[in-house]
Amino acid sequence: MDDMGRGPFDELRPLLFTIAYQILGSAADAEDVVQDSYFRWRETDPRTVEHPRAYLTQTVTRQSLNRLRSLRRRREEYVGNWLPEPIRTEHDASHDVLLAESVSMAMLLVLETLGPAERAVFVLSEVFGHSLVEIAELIDKTPATVRQIAHRARAHVQARRKRFEPDSETSRAVIAQFMRASRTGDVQALMEVLAPDVVQLTDGGGVVTAARHPIAGADAVARYLIGLARGPMSAMSYEFCTFNALPAIVCRSEADGTIDTIQLIEIDAGRITGLYAVRNPEKLHTTQVVRILHRDRGHS
Repeated sequence: MDDMGRGPFDELRPLLFTIAYQILGSAADAEDVVQDSYFRWRETDPRTVEHPRAYLTQTVTRQSLNRLRSLRRRREEYVGNWLPEPIRTEHDASHDVLLAESVSMAMLLVLETLGPAERAVFVLSEVFGHSLVEIAELIDKTPATVRQIAHRARAHVQARRKRFEPDSETSRAVIAQFMRASRTGDVQALMEVLAPDVVQLTDGGGVVTAARHPIAGADAVARYLIGLARGPMSAMSYEFCTFNALPAIVCRSEADGTIDTIQLIEIDAGRITGLYAVRNPEKLHTTQVVRILHRDRGHS
């Protein structure tokens, strides 16, 4: 395939990455799937492909499902809390609320509790708007089977779904107080922005020091965060960013500038309800890359 064949693939790359990432919860694996799909596309005569979008969506979906089945076995043996690999997103990523919610840490963790087929069907149907008949062809199952899978997946997600609040001026004010209180050790000010049932999850992957179990409740989370700020995080610089369409704080070593932690912050009604700290170095390699997310099906 010559450069003319690259055109459709390059145009669809953001969509293909978004599909793969939502099925896999890993940017590195999603990139591998997209790259493998490109190699397959390159070996295909474009004249034989009537609808490139449908063809590539099918290729990426099936590749993602195959990879997810092997990833699940590894994740069952993961040390401590497992969190999705964070992706840096544009500051206005939350303008598409459905897409923003679909890549949020809370939603990706819910998707992680689905089986591979259920996850793919839910993502393709609820986020990307494919019909169940289309999905049946994409994952090589009958429409009746896909209908049953979709019903189970939808009910499962709905029962566990958290309320999603897009980034806003209010959330930035909350985070400013959160950062100030954490660094100064002001427990009372910190408690004011933490929801009573807030949960802190930290992913060190067994590679770096991290709390291996969830920390729940405003008092426990506040004391944990202040302990970090006075101890190992005292020699860090902080940068406000957007990851997974959520406000986030990037913590860097002042000694060499390497990223130590990315703390994603989930806010509801002016209070922090979830904190997701990713410290596993294997999940921080590509955090400088801004990911363009896309779900508009458009036309093939």
